[in-house]
Amino acid sequence: MKIGNRKLLVCDCAHSMRLDGAALGKACGDGGAVTVHTQLCRGQLDRFEAAAANGEPLLVACTQEAPLFGEVAAGTAPDTPVGFTNIRERAGWSDEGADALPKIAALLAEAALPIPPTGALSLNSQGVCLVYGTDERAIEAGRELAGHLDVTVLLAAPKEVEPPRVMDIALFRGRIRSARGWVGAFEIVVDDHAPALPSSRGALAFEPVRQGASARCDLILDLTGGTPLFPAHGKRDGYLRPDPNSPAQVARALRDIADLVGVFEKPRYVDYKADLCAHSRSRKTGCTRCLDVCPTGAITPGGDTVAIDAHVCAGCGSCAAVCPTGAATYALPPQVTVHERLRTLLSTYAGAGGSAPVLLIHDPRHGDAVIGMMARHGRGLPARVLPFALNEVTQAGFDLFALALAYGCTHVRVLTGPENAGETAGLASQIGLAETALSGLGYGTGRVSAIDAPDPEAVAEELWSLPPTAPHRAGLFLPMGSKRTVTMLALRHLHAVAPAPVEVLPLPPGAPFGRVAVDTAGCTLCLSCVGACPTGALLDNADAPRLSFAQDACVQCGLCKATCPEAVITLVPEMDFRDGARGAVVVKEEEPFHCVSCGKPFAAKSSIDRIAAALAGKHWMFATPEAANRIRMCGDCRVRDQVARGDAPFALGRPPVPRTTDDDLRDREAARKAK
Repeated sequence: MKIGNRKLLVCDCAHSMRLDGAALGKACGDGGAVTVHTQLCRGQLDRFEAAAANGEPLLVACTQEAPLFGEVAAGTAPDTPVGFTNIRERAGWSDEGADALPKIAALLAEAALPIPPTGALSLNSQGVCLVYGTDERAIEAGRELAGHLDVTVLLAAPKEVEPPRVMDIALFRGRIRSARGWVGAFEIVVDDHAPALPSSRGALAFEPVRQGASARCDLILDLTGGTPLFPAHGKRDGYLRPDPNSPAQVARALRDIADLVGVFEKPRYVDYKADLCAHSRSRKTGCTRCLDVCPTGAITPGGDTVAIDAHVCAGCGSCAAVCPTGAATYALPPQVTVHERLRTLLSTYAGAGGSAPVLLIHDPRHGDAVIGMMARHGRGLPARVLPFALNEVTQAGFDLFALALAYGCTHVRVLTGPENAGETAGLASQIGLAETALSGLGYGTGRVSAIDAPDPEAVAEELWSLPPTAPHRAGLFLPMGSKRTVTMLALRHLHAVAPAPVEVLPLPPGAPFGRVAVDTAGCTLCLSCVGACPTGALLDNADAPRLSFAQDACVQCGLCKATCPEAVITLVPEMDFRDGARGAVVVKEEEPFHCVSCGKPFAAKSSIDRIAAALAGKHWMFATPEAANRIRMCGDCRVRDQVARGDAPFALGRPPVPRTTDDDLRDREAARKAK
């Protein structure tokens, strides 16, 4: 049987799962029966080999034996694409395994989707390694690495360190003042820097110190046990910081760092479109959401936009989750692929007869391990809990949660792990926003939440104890368009089927949806806010003094509020589901003032009248009636009138006549004769 463009190979793993080939074929939408193998990786391996020899893409419903299948395929038909998915631990091995047919069909359909390749960076390490420590342990670590790397040992404030019998490694003292960079390109600045004296006898002695010494290296092994040199140091490629008091951690770090020589590829985790960024305009700061949640410091202000250093980025995806405009999007895989995977998973599950699905978002490392432990030693996953793997769970945002609920999920759970420590602030804010929106529409609380429990039994307890919830009508719309467009589609569907729909849903401060409230009495229609708005939510009109607002485009960045010279703008976070909020509405409009010379409208009548009253006869540039009349002219006519009348209001008098040497000689001769 084929699913998508792939031939499907399914195995019940020696009858440890209940699989009905005919029912599975019908659930997958093909109509034909699926051949269910029993020992595809052993006694029936020839069947896989025969399928691979045909050259058509394969999807194997087993991940445990993926290395074996990959080896066989490489020897039989190396050009045959082979994909793998796990239906055993994620569905079949469960107390509800007999009812897991809709989930199995959904997992197979999702796995058959193509995943586009991701761009990558090249990182080059020549093996120049700095071992940074405080005592003999750093020297010993340096010696162990010297056979593999070009090692320098730097000791911070060393005391009573015994000199090595043989100076077989470069040895210095110093304290790292600052460090930046990544594997293959670290730059450090060192204070109290000095080389060791070869004449050291009972304890290491050093030459006179100097400050501000700079150096470059490819790798850093930090054995100081003090403050890390980098934020989120565990995610800085090439920087290893084991506990110096743990021999096991030090040994593991020595093994790992010795392998970091050569050229490595690092994925470009984030795609960034600067023209969509709402960070700043005209030195006024607006949105700082990505700056606030980036754990590694990879994002920095860069004028009107931000700059994302792909070498430092560790791929947590928090910036993409909180970005309101879609300027930063996760690329592993792209957002459109994630949305299509989700739609395929949930639509196939519903089409196969499944109901009231729960989406379990997890990563392929901690999440897969926990799910495997639950299946092998516990009850497994409930039949209605659909696991959904993302490269990082922290890349999940409000758009994904809203889309999952709109496609029929009753609950969404995000399984976090130890690797996510210190980087879940963005995820928490997105969950909070989803909970506010859903509870405001009558769905109640607890629809979206995180599970932060490393114990598989605790995870299983939370999933199995989810309360039964009446399903709502699922949407069928395609997830097309930008992140914001998809989010609005999902929210409008949830509003349409909500238990208690409201026309205007208040949202918490910082939400990326809302309107701007303008005190029209104080607004002078200077339109500074229009020039500052990065999304086109605030609009002007070329033919009349008019300010309009399109709420669908407003991301609540605050640039209009920061720019307004009259301080008459207030941000109001909310979601307006009325039809009037989908287009631009006029906020303020005034009668235009027509140029007294050419008749062209060029400003608001109230503004010109106010300026004329304030300046005419009271400012030297407008002292005469003719000059005062220029206030009522457009820019072109004002210049023409000024030139025609020969006025030079900015003139500073007759320019000085330059003096020459001849002038000085004449003055000197005249002074001599006068005597």
